[in-house]
Amino acid sequence: MIREKVKVSARTLQWKCVESRVDSKRLYYGRFILSPLRKGQADTIGIAMRRILLGEIEGTCITRAKSEKIPHEYSTIVGIQESIHEILMNLKEIVLKSNLYGTRDASICFKGPGYVTAQDIILPPSVEIVDNTQHIANLTEPINLCIELQIERKRGYRIKTLNNIQDGSYTIDAVFMPVRNANHSIHSYVNGNEKQEILFLEIWTNGSLTPKEALYEASRNLIDLFIPFLHAEEENLNFENNQHKVTLPLFTFHDRLLKDKLRKNKKEIALKSIFIDQLELSPRIYNCLKKSNIHTLLELLNKSQEDLMKIEHFRVEDVKNILNILQIEKHFA
Repeated sequence: MIREKVKVSARTLQWKCVESRVDSKRLYYGRFILSPLRKGQADTIGIAMRRILLGEIEGTCITRAKSEKIPHEYSTIVGIQESIHEILMNLKEIVLKSNLYGTRDASICFKGPGYVTAQDIILPPSVEIVDNTQHIANLTEPINLCIELQIERKRGYRIKTLNNIQDGSYTIDAVFMPVRNANHSIHSYVNGNEKQEILFLEIWTNGSLTPKEALYEASRNLIDLFIPFLHAEEENLNFENNQHKVTLPLFTFHDRLLKDKLRKNKKEIALKSIFIDQLELSPRIYNCLKKSNIHTLLELLNKSQEDLMKIEHFRVEDVKNILNILQIEKHFA
């Protein structure tokens, strides 16, 4: 466990990790401060960060299991100590870590007797198990247990449907949230004649990412939500005449970022603040860029056509697609 004394800056707004510990492979804890803040700012930031931490960060989990030998979810199989329902609940608790997008397949093929644990899951290369010791089933006889699994990466949670597919496939309650809990508290103090605040953020994660990583991801997602307002077109709207209908333009990057009146440093700051999530990219192009650690528009514009073609599974048509979206071919010369 790491703890540090809290030192409050009287001028520049700063954040710091004041406590960090690992309680288990599936429970990480971090405590952070942000200061100095004016009265009311701490509560505004704390509420927003807590909601983003719990609802907007993506996680990976098992969402479906399939076995032709399973007649129904609440059945039992001779030679397996747990019922099928208990096995599905154990699969629900498996904590996975990945950067995948979309759906991937995994499987379990185990011959008893013995204990089936998370380490017996055969995973695709992009997925890791946080705790290999997590229990799945206990085979008491020399029988084979073969289960096909489906893995997804999303956000929030999804309750399983009541109507299961009749081919032995069963949905599993999916809790994608990697942040188990998040709290915020406020400490007020007087600095001269001004009342200021310190925001304390506490974050617990399931081990698939650290609290610091969760804080970074939540901050980026929160900023991402406000970017359209920063670059909104200023229009002189005439509301006196109701016959003139006003259509708001779609948010595009090139119209606002590439005007000559923008200075170079100001342009780079804007580009750093825009993430490729906001571009109308196809899921495959988006996934390829993400896997190559290209997250912002500035990082994308700094890549040449040759650099992009070196990305795995990237094609010439993909480069042309990006150019058509951005309409700024000169940056890829």
